[in-house]
Amino acid sequence: MKIPAKTRNMNTPRTESPELVSPIVQLNIGGSMYTTTVGTLKKCQGSKLFDMFNGQPKLRIDSDGRYFIDREGKYFGYILEYLRSGQVPSQYIHEVYKEALFYEIEPLVKKLEETPQIFGEQVGRKQFLARVPNYSENIEVMIRIARAEVVASRYSTVIVCIVRTDEDASKCHDALNTLDMDKESVVKFGPWKASPGISDLLDCIKADIEDKGYKVSYAPHVADKGFRFKSYDFFYKFVFTWW
Repeated sequence: MKIPAKTRNMNTPRTESPELVSPIVQLNIGGSMYTTTVGTLKKCQGSKLFDMFNGQPKLRIDSDGRYFIDREGKYFGYILEYLRSGQVPSQYIHEVYKEALFYEIEPLVKKLEETPQIFGEQVGRKQFLARVPNYSENIEVMIRIARAEVVASRYSTVIVCIVRTDEDASKCHDALNTLDMDKESVVKFGPWKASPGISDLLDCIKADIEDKGYKVSYAPHVADKGFRFKSYDFFYKFVFTWW
């Protein structure tokens, strides 16, 4: 028996995707609300946003029916603005760069990497630190030592030996045998082959420790009188302030 068209439409479930029902999309990005179109979100093929909204959206829905993405919402507007108009943001460069990497918006990632802020970070600083042996591991060792020494104290101190050349590394080794300190508690950086000097490396160490949420300062380590090497030649004292 043939089912009348009207009856069939009433009893047959709707199978259209939300994209076909409405091109307007309501988004909840980590608590920040945005309204845009499916076409805008799919502007960059190969991106996560394209994949999320290609066909049936692959996202959770919040209590108001908005598609939810668990990311920092403050900077998503800059992602949308780029997808809408191609405009590259002029502020919050590092934050937008992280979001562009997450959403895999490759054209925006490349444009941001050409900005002075990211270019210097990616090409200059990171390539320099890549030539400093065990740099990241040494940062973690410093933090571990500092945390171990903070018992009932406001401050903890970590001694760092920084050597620019192989010759300095040999002198540092000799100095450690002379100084009255625990060799295991001294963290050594270097040597390295790149143009930045010791002060540049010290600034990098301080910045990277602070990026992890710690408050830290540094100064040349003052050795005992009669020590045959100048204290500031190799040794520096990093002071962690806890409260």
